[in-house]
Amino acid sequence: MAWDGDDLAGNMEEVFERQQAAADARANPRTSSTEERARSAKFESLRLSRSRIATQLSSATNPAHRAMLESALKSINDKMAE
Repeated sequence: MAWDGDDLAGNMEEVFERQQAAADARANPRTSSTEERARSAKFESLRLSRSRIATQLSSATNPAHRAMLESALKSINDKMAE
């Protein structure tokens, strides 16, 4: 497989642009308030918990365990709706 110089240069430019964008984001954090960042972090945590519980629910066979997971999933969905 031969390397095309233009493809390699394009790939290198894309990598550089992604690195530059990441550096800019670190240097200039969004001007969101502390409350907005906390709310966003809480929502992300709930989203990850919901995903984990849904995965466990899909393989749970014990009725009591399934009921507990369904209750937890409902609770998380309610919190996310707030």
